[in-house]
Amino acid sequence: MKEGINVLSLFDGMSCGQIALDKLGVKVNKYFACEIDKYAMQVTQHNFPDTIQLGDVQFVTKETFGSHKIDLVIGGSPCQGFSFAGKQLNFDDPRSALFFEYVRLVKELKPKYFLLENVVMKKEYQDVITETLFITASGNDWERID
Repeated sequence: MKEGINVLSLFDGMSCGQIALDKLGVKVNKYFACEIDKYAMQVTQHNFPDTIQLGDVQFVTKETFGSHKIDLVIGGSPCQGFSFAGKQLNFDDPRSALFFEYVRLVKELKPKYFLLENVVMKKEYQDVITETLFITASGNDWERID
C-alpha cells in the first residue's frame, strides 16, 4: 500500500493546493489536476513534475482514476459570475456554472474529504452553493467547517 492520500484538484491553476498540502505536512500519493490554462499547467509541471494533468473537468469521470480511490477533492470553481468585481451573472456565467462539475465529481467519487473555496459573494449565491453541497454531503460522514 502506498503512503499518502490521493488528491483531485479541480480548477487547479498553478497548483497552490500542492503547496498548502506540503506546508501542512500532508503526504500525497497521487495528485490529479484539472486545469485548461496551458501556462498554469506549465508552472505546475515545473514545480510538481509528478502531477497527473487531466485537462478539462467536464471530461473527467470516476473511470478516469482506474483503481485509485480519491481521498480529497479540492478546488474553487471560477468565480467571475459571483464576484462583486464582475457582472454578477451568478450561474448564468458558464465559468461559474462549472461549480456543478465540482458537485458532480464529489458525488461520483465520494472522497473522504472535500474542500471548496470561493470569493465573497451575494448571500443568495452563497446559499445555493451551501445548500447544493449540503445535499451532496447528506448521508456521508462529512463535517462542515466554515
